[in-house]
Amino acid sequence: MSGIRPQKDGWEARARIGVVVPHADVGPESEFQAIAPDDVFVHGSRVHFGAMRPGGEMDPKIPHDPVRAFVEAPHIDQAVELLAASPLDVIALGFTSSAYVLGADGEKELFDRLAAYTRGLPLTGTTVAAVAGFTALGARRIALVNPPWFDDELSALGADYFTKQGFEVVHHGPCGLPSNQKLITPEALAEWIRSTVAEHRPDAVLVAGNGIRAVGVIDALEQETGMAVLTANQVLFWHALHLAGAAEAARSVTGYGRLFAAEPSGGAA
Repeated sequence: MSGIRPQKDGWEARARIGVVVPHADVGPESEFQAIAPDDVFVHGSRVHFGAMRPGGEMDPKIPHDPVRAFVEAPHIDQAVELLAASPLDVIALGFTSSAYVLGADGEKELFDRLAAYTRGLPLTGTTVAAVAGFTALGARRIALVNPPWFDDELSALGADYFTKQGFEVVHHGPCGLPSNQKLITPEALAEWIRSTVAEHRPDAVLVAGNGIRAVGVIDALEQETGMAVLTANQVLFWHALHLAGAAEAARSVTGYGRLFAAEPSGGAA
């Protein structure tokens, strides 16, 4: 069958990104794939998260014990090890609240532990990526918009995380939207940020929480407010691309924020 011109079959990857997510959450994979260039592919691994029920249902405020348990051995270690057995270029942890609870020191200990299971692949997480993203954009004054299922204590732990990384947190708190993934619309999220966050005049805002629907409003909010807009999955995907050695793919992304024109300080560090 000489002269055959095969159709695309999914094997022509410029980069393959693995992402570890809570068992009932489709947000990180969905938003990664929405942003991804045609030749960047996303592969998921799941870990049971005790605060989620089948169908992605959660309590109005998630308890902290399941948040901490999500990153305890052995389950996340096994998920990372199984994912790393695939021919990937990078692994991302699609979970924000565990880093808030652990703090920067505890998060480093987690990454050090998981390094034994990554087969040498680079590893990133939402808060690590956000620090890299804020730094790349030259943002020092930041606002944190957390999901409505985060309580005030968890939000305060997030503010403490970024304060200890040298940022001035001018606003933080759970957003005033229904505490249900299916009821959060891009329009409602954008209006809440406009009316509640913009007045604090941050250099950048982070919409934290990988399960909140957010990437679709980034570009419009940046154009309207002038502040840089980062979201959990957007910044995690951006950082993963750079760690994967796919900076050109990152620069090709348009419509999802000025972040994709920025380079991490020192390359992909």
